[in-house]
Amino acid sequence: MTDLTVKAPRTAGTAVSRDSGDGDGRGSDGRGPHGGGRGRAARLRRELRAIHALVHRDLLRLAGQRTHTALMLLHPVLYLLVLGGGLAALIPRSSLGVGYQTYLFPGMLMMTVQTPAIMVGIRLITDRQSGYVRELLMAPVGRATLLLGHCAGGTLTATAQGAVLLGLVGTVGLPYDPLLLVLLLGGMVLASFTITALALTLAVSLRRAETFHTLLGVIMMPLLFLSGGFFPLGALPGWAHAVAGANPLALAVDLLRRCIAHRVPGGQAETGVEWAGRQPPLPLEAGLLLAVGAVALFWAARRFNRPD
Repeated sequence: MTDLTVKAPRTAGTAVSRDSGDGDGRGSDGRGPHGGGRGRAARLRRELRAIHALVHRDLLRLAGQRTHTALMLLHPVLYLLVLGGGLAALIPRSSLGVGYQTYLFPGMLMMTVQTPAIMVGIRLITDRQSGYVRELLMAPVGRATLLLGHCAGGTLTATAQGAVLLGLVGTVGLPYDPLLLVLLLGGMVLASFTITALALTLAVSLRRAETFHTLLGVIMMPLLFLSGGFFPLGALPGWAHAVAGANPLALAVDLLRRCIAHRVPGGQAETGVEWAGRQPPLPLEAGLLLAVGAVALFWAARRFNRPD
């Protein structure tokens, strides 16, 4: 497993001076003709290597835990094929604009990426309890960089698992259209990033994995049911519909569903997120998802930078 702690025998100051020197004994403090520029370049290389190492670690874990990954994928697949197939015979197509399995598909994509994205927060807490985070902090990189590496790794692994479910588009009546698959993959990247950032925001403020699990049960299930992944948001009471308009999961599900409607003739499903009776533009939904994730990651980085 890739581990940043290989630099532990050296002190942070020694590592920085070795990497960022300009070759004649002068450091990166700007003294010398090129010291400042070379020091900044060396620091950037260290930060990028740290992010790469953490992403590589998550990918190795994903490849090494095949049974666990398969079990996580089994849950949304059963929902899609068994629950979706059963309700499709009961819910008329005219009430949704599409077949129920087609309607359910974006919600199942969201469920698929949600679990591995949330697991990043749990791993951060367990790594802190085991002392692994303290060892990571010995590397000559910023704490915010380490948090960014965790977020990038979680986003990539969650998207990879969601991409597996894209292989079932044909079973729910959707075409294997390359552009449609690319649009859905892009939507999952945004959703995975936002959920991972929110999970890290919660994890940096907690010390016990049990508390994290409890809060997830209180927060995530209502957000999932208010996402429009299982039934139209228009069927909710007025207050719940208003709350759904500010739900990041609802924005993500609506984004995926509208990507399908954009590429599939007659694929326009029941209206999802609405603000003042109007659907927000598709680019605005994508931008809001990105903004929510960025703000959450920024706040988590500031909290993570505080001394333990």
